[in-house]
Amino acid sequence: QVQLVESGGGSVQAGGSLRLSCAASGYTWCMAWFRQAPGKEREGVATITGDGTTTYADSVKGRFTISKDNTKNTMYLQMNSLKPEDTAMYYCAASPPWRCGGSRYSPDEYNSWGQGTQVTVSS
Repeated sequence: QVQLVESGGGSVQAGGSLRLSCAASGYTWCMAWFRQAPGKEREGVATITGDGTTTYADSVKGRFTISKDNTKNTMYLQMNSLKPEDTAMYYCAASPPWRCGGSRYSPDEYNSWGQGTQVTVSS
């Protein structure tokens, strides 16, 4: 496992933007952002692999962009046009190559998790 540290959460008004960062202490291959709102299940938001392949949940397509700086072992989530329904605790997750290959939106795919960063969007 690697240590993951998220940053960049905060409170914004609807239509605003935030950028989340997730710094990893070591090498990872598949990474993802998940979010969990009160009373709801954790859901996958976006994923990225070491070759740069990205995927997005339908709810964030066209608004969020996931990226990764391999030289810094840091993943980012640029969130634009934020909506109140984006309000949640956001978590980054990661796994080494040998563990990747299943469902990228399943929490079971990942063996390292960050502590979470809160995103609150007001209307």
